[in-house]
Amino acid sequence: MQQANFQVDSRLATLLSQDYSTTEKALKELVDNAWDADAEEVVIELPEPLTDGPIVVSDNGNGMTRQELESHYLKIASDRRMRNDGRTSKKRRPIKGKKGIGKFAGLMSASVMCLTTKARGQQISFTLGIQDLESASDIEHLTLPLEVSDCSSEDHGTCVTLTHLRQGLRYPSADRLRQELIMEYGRQKDFKIIINGKPLGIDDLEGEFAEVRGTFPHAGEVILRFAISKKKSGLRRPGINLMVEGKAVGKPGSFGLENNDEIPARLLKKLYGEVEADGLIDYVTAGWDSVIENSEAYLQIVAFVQQNLVEAFRATHGMEMRMAHARLQKAVSGRLEKLPQHKREFADRAIKKVLKKYYDEPAHKVQALAFVVLEAVERTEYRSIVEHLAEANRGDIVNLADALESFGLADMAVLVDQAKARLQFLDDLERLVRNEACLESTVHKAIEVNLWILGAAFTIFSSNITLKRQIEELLDQKYSGAQGTTRPDLLLNESLLGEFLLIEFKRPSHSLSYMDYQQATRYRNELSGYTGKPIKILVIGGRIDGFPSRELEPGVSCLLFTDIISTARRQIEWQLQRAPTFPGATLV
Repeated sequence: MQQANFQVDSRLATLLSQDYSTTEKALKELVDNAWDADAEEVVIELPEPLTDGPIVVSDNGNGMTRQELESHYLKIASDRRMRNDGRTSKKRRPIKGKKGIGKFAGLMSASVMCLTTKARGQQISFTLGIQDLESASDIEHLTLPLEVSDCSSEDHGTCVTLTHLRQGLRYPSADRLRQELIMEYGRQKDFKIIINGKPLGIDDLEGEFAEVRGTFPHAGEVILRFAISKKKSGLRRPGINLMVEGKAVGKPGSFGLENNDEIPARLLKKLYGEVEADGLIDYVTAGWDSVIENSEAYLQIVAFVQQNLVEAFRATHGMEMRMAHARLQKAVSGRLEKLPQHKREFADRAIKKVLKKYYDEPAHKVQALAFVVLEAVERTEYRSIVEHLAEANRGDIVNLADALESFGLADMAVLVDQAKARLQFLDDLERLVRNEACLESTVHKAIEVNLWILGAAFTIFSSNITLKRQIEELLDQKYSGAQGTTRPDLLLNESLLGEFLLIEFKRPSHSLSYMDYQQATRYRNELSGYTGKPIKILVIGGRIDGFPSRELEPGVSCLLFTDIISTARRQIEWQLQRAPTFPGATLV
C-alpha cells in the first residue's frame, strides 16, 4: 500500500501571526506567555513613534532549557492546558495559552523576532524572520540555528526582541496596551507589568482616577484607589477589591452601594479599584472569601468607601444625572400637577426609579417610560406592567407583586382598578365588533393603543409618528385616485428590540381569505423599501375562510376578534381572582 503525508507550509506561521487584530493584542499574547511561565514581573519597552527602535518584552519566569524549547515551545498548536491539570507548575495559576500559537504573536508587528531564554544554568537564543518562513517550503524542514551558552544557575526568564517593525501598521501605543492589560492583570499582586518604566495600575484605566487615605480606630490606615471608566458600556470585572496584607479577600464588590438609591446600577459597572486595609487581618475568614461583616473595623471601612465613591460619582456624573432629571421633570410636570397629592408622591417616586435605572439612555426613551408610569397612575393603559407580565409564564403569573416590585410599582390596588377598567374596555370592544357596520378604521383606533389584548407576544410593540408617516407615504403612493376605495388599514409598530410588526385590520364582518394573505405579504414587500429590518405580519378579521394555516411565509399570522377578546378577558379575570382584596375595591 502506498502512503502519503501531510506537509505544513511555512506560510502557516505567517497566517497564525495575523490572528491578532492589533499590535497591542499581539503583545498581550506575549504577556500571557510570561504569566504561564510563572513570572512575577514583565518589562515591556515600546519604541517612540516613527523610530526604528525595537519592541522588547522580558520576564523573570521559569525560562526554558533546550529540551523544553524543542518539546514545548517549538511545537505548534500544543495546548499547555493539557499539562499539569491546566495550571502552572509553581504558582498554580490557570494557564492562559490555549492554542499553542502565541509564539508567533510577535511577527504580527515585526519582521524579525529574537528570543533569548535562561533556565538552570543554560542560555539559548535564536532568531526567526518572516523572510526565513517565506523561503522555506515546509516549516518542519526550516533550520533554526540555536546559540547555546552557559549562564548563572540563578538566572531565569525569557526575553523577546522584535525588530524591523512592519510598515503600514499603527505604531504600538503604551496607553492602548495598558487598556488591553488592565482588566485582566490590574489586580494581580504577584504579577507586575511595567510598560515604558511605569507599572500597570488602577490609574491606567481610561477614566477618573482617585486615591484616598484614612486612619480609623479599629481598622488602622486604609488606602482606597479607584477609577470610574469613561466608556459607555460596563467593565468586564467591575467593583472594588478588598486587599488585606497584599492578598485579595473574596471577589470585587460595591460595598453596599448597590442599595443606594442615588447611584444607578449601570454606574457601578464602571467602577474599578481596590481598598487596602491590613487592619482587617484578624477578621478575615479562614478561606479568605470574606470578612466578619459586623466587626467595627469593617463597618468603618464600608462607610469610608461609600462616602468617597458617592462623592466621586456626584463629581463625574452628578451634573449629567441632575440635567436628565430636570429634563424629565419638565416633560412630566404638567401631568404630575394634575394628580392628587397621594398619587403625585407615588408617581414621583416611580419616575425617579425609572431615571435611576435608565439615566444614560436617550432622553426620548426615558420620557416614554416615565409617561408609561404616569398612565398607570392615571388609570389608563400601563404598557410597562404588561411587559413584566409578558416575561412571566402566560398561564402561571402567580407572583405578580414581585414582578412589579422590581420596577418599584407594586401597588396592587392600582393594578386591580386597571384590570377592571380593561374588562370594561373589552365589553365595549365586543359590542363594537358585533356591529355589522363597524369599519376597519374604528377597530384600528381602539386597538392601536391597547395592544395588550393581542397577548404577551405583542405587548412590546408600539407605533410612533415616524412609523405612521411611513405607512401614510406608502398608502398615498399606492392607493390614490380611483384605487382609494381599496386602501387598506395598516398599523406599523416597532419593539424596543428593533423588530417591526405590521398589523392589517379587516372589518369584524370580514372573512379572512387566501387573497388577504397574499395582500398582507405584498404590503410587507413594499414596506421593505423603507427599512432593512425584518417585518412580522398580523392580520385581524372576523372569520377564517381560506386563509392558510400552514406553509406560510415566515412571520405571518392571523387572529380573530372574538378569540382576541375571549383570551384577554379570561386572563384578566384569572388575575383578579388571585389578587388580594383592598379596601374600597370590589373584585369580579
